[in-house]
Amino acid sequence: MYIMCTYCKGERAMKTVTATEFRNHAAGLLTEVEKGEVLLVIRHGRPIAEVSPASPDSHQSPSWKKPGLRLAIKGAGLSAAIIEGRDRENIF
Repeated sequence: MYIMCTYCKGERAMKTVTATEFRNHAAGLLTEVEKGEVLLVIRHGRPIAEVSPASPDSHQSPSWKKPGLRLAIKGAGLSAAIIEGRDRENIF
């Protein structure tokens, strides 16, 4: 069995566990997090991580998976300008 104590940060109380306890009891601790508990993981007496339940909007796609912003400019496209320049200089 592992011992947890309460650590207050502002108005929010959370359970504190050592990194070793978190590693050894991760499944049970993550179940507590699913139920709304917030955990503070410490190593050598210093806080290293705060584990909290996911927010409802965190189930959206990460920003790197979202389509990028398309930029458009008036006039000829870049590829057309490159091809035209190559034709003028007989590069290819």
